[in-house]
Amino acid sequence: MDLNTITEIARPRRRVDLPLWRTGDAWLAGGTWLFSEPQPEIARLIDIVEFDWTALEVTEAGMRIAATCKIAELEAATLPSHWLAAPLFDQCCRAFLASFKVWNAATVGGNICLALPAGPMISLASALDGICTIWSPGGSERRIGVVDFILGPQRNGLARGELLRSIEFPLSALRRRTGFRQISLSPLGRSAAVLIGTLCPVSGRFALTVTASTPRPMRLAFAQLPRRAVLRDTIESVIRHYYDDVHGRPEWRRHMTLQLAEEIRDELGGRDAS
Repeated sequence: MDLNTITEIARPRRRVDLPLWRTGDAWLAGGTWLFSEPQPEIARLIDIVEFDWTALEVTEAGMRIAATCKIAELEAATLPSHWLAAPLFDQCCRAFLASFKVWNAATVGGNICLALPAGPMISLASALDGICTIWSPGGSERRIGVVDFILGPQRNGLARGELLRSIEFPLSALRRRTGFRQISLSPLGRSAAVLIGTLCPVSGRFALTVTASTPRPMRLAFAQLPRRAVLRDTIESVIRHYYDDVHGRPEWRRHMTLQLAEEIRDELGGRDAS
């Protein structure tokens, strides 16, 4: 879609080249959502693609993903074989259920900043303790967990003029076993519930991250794999509100959340455990 209110496009190559933020500005990376509907309030686009950030970096501390990393780049990445959580990256990429055109344009950072309940990169980063590095105006930066960065549907923790630079995943999270469940009302529909369980093979700690069925990510942590009744009771006490839109009614999303949570628990802990 043409955005006929745009009067200027800035293309900074370095951080010092970033223009002063003003009303009517918007960051541009993949643009798959930005150009999908009218944006009458936007007058200037600030294109960050020419920063040419390295898409993925594997380090001794874990992994760093640039905000401009494309979904196709993430899905095609070869990750260390000892990362037990490696399959989760492909599972979350495929939860997009998008065309190859979108995969090759949409970015990890864009999906997170859009803050849709069904954003699969939000699901991935929330489950694996993702930490956002945010550039603030004036040259400073700050860090915040993805779980706390997402405030609600299309509401994120960016202040005026701030820019998401990258998302980091700690090695401890990448070494966990994972269980993944996703459901939609139709085979190619938007996710109505995405649940990810992680289990530390050393400490036995278990965490369940619920997205898509809730307005924002919900993460439940346990010192060990909980019994089925404990898991259900915890979900019922912590999650008091389920998302409501054309992709699923709250009552159905609650039912599927409870069912998928139990499936993940059984997968990671063994079906014989009660």
